[in-house]
Amino acid sequence: MTPPPFDRPPGWLGAPPGARWPTAGTAETDRLVDDANPFVAFRTLLWSHHRAMAAGWSDARYVDVVRRLDDEVAAVDGHGFRTTPLVRQTALADAIGQTGGIWAKDETGNVSGSHKARHLFGLALHLLVDEVPADTTLAISSCGNAALAAAVVARAAGRPLAVHVPAWADPAVLDRLDDLRADVRVCERRDDEAGDPCILRFRELVAEGAVPFTCQGTEAPWTIDGGRTLGFELAAGLTAHDRSPTRLLVQVGGAALATSVVGALTDAVDLGGPDVLRGGRPPLVAVQTEGCAPLARAFNRVAEADDPVAALAEPDGTHMWPWDDPGSAATGILDDIAYDWRPVVHDMLLGPVPGGPVVAPETDVIEAHRLVRAHTTVPADPTGTAGLAGLLAARRDGCIDASEEVIILLTGVDRG
Repeated sequence: MTPPPFDRPPGWLGAPPGARWPTAGTAETDRLVDDANPFVAFRTLLWSHHRAMAAGWSDARYVDVVRRLDDEVAAVDGHGFRTTPLVRQTALADAIGQTGGIWAKDETGNVSGSHKARHLFGLALHLLVDEVPADTTLAISSCGNAALAAAVVARAAGRPLAVHVPAWADPAVLDRLDDLRADVRVCERRDDEAGDPCILRFRELVAEGAVPFTCQGTEAPWTIDGGRTLGFELAAGLTAHDRSPTRLLVQVGGAALATSVVGALTDAVDLGGPDVLRGGRPPLVAVQTEGCAPLARAFNRVAEADDPVAALAEPDGTHMWPWDDPGSAATGILDDIAYDWRPVVHDMLLGPVPGGPVVAPETDVIEAHRLVRAHTTVPADPTGTAGLAGLLAARRDGCIDASEEVIILLTGVDRG
């Protein structure tokens, strides 16, 4: 096995011991490696599989558990997990003059309409491996795609879910959560209370014995495990198209998505994966909006520190603290704190190809959404198109050249 190219920061999950990139072999192996369900195809890279094997499960039992839970997800949401498309968006590239080309990974057709369900399905597998009692309450703080994904997976798994939402939550989302039989708890801010009241009530419930069922790796570390399937798919898709793009732009709210995808691509390189990644993976460009950019602020502070590695290890509040009055059309990345910020900042600052984040003006957020809807068939919302907003801003600032071939993630369906 090739040794890792750089030290891992706090919060970096990595590959489990003995993991290997899936390879062809017997007819049975071929069938499983090529399986449309990423939780089957890439199971040997997942911690849930590793821990199941350590607990005495057989590989066949693990695959059967994945398929059974996936069937239940399909019964709730209309379909289960399948590899999502990686498509060269020629018309979109032509519209902005990106002569090198734009590849887009489309998550709008995923379970519950976003990438979030990957995280929660991965967590559900860990609950099964750990034999957590089915009547144990699961808890999340969210009023958008993460809440909907959690409710779908929890309903499929037959587990109770408490969803902590703000008073201004979208009524359509609340109606769907009610349909999925989630226990919706509206959280008002209390007098003299600092921080997100939904997060505070969520943590109180966890302290009482509930299990975190969230897309924040700081609250539920195994949530990164399921999210890594997107990165593994991306590596396999680049191999299928024989492409080696120069940049990967990922929108960042809580930062679990960027952490998961970059970690998975790095694992693929370290484990001798696809030939197109032998020269290294595309470097990350984290994208935030000017209306909420706590990760970009933390990056700048760590970059200016005398010892960036030591700065990354300092407690939250030193370089990462709540953003005042977040606001943007990209509502899904308005986390006032980027919870999983350390792996992302470490990768851009100290990783194999150092770079930095991009903060997109709100005009670019709006324009990116218009461009995707006008020049692709992907029904993404403004959060889901925010990676393209980062490309617009980076092009204008001279950080990315028009001749570069880039990847964006279109992460959530427009529910409007």
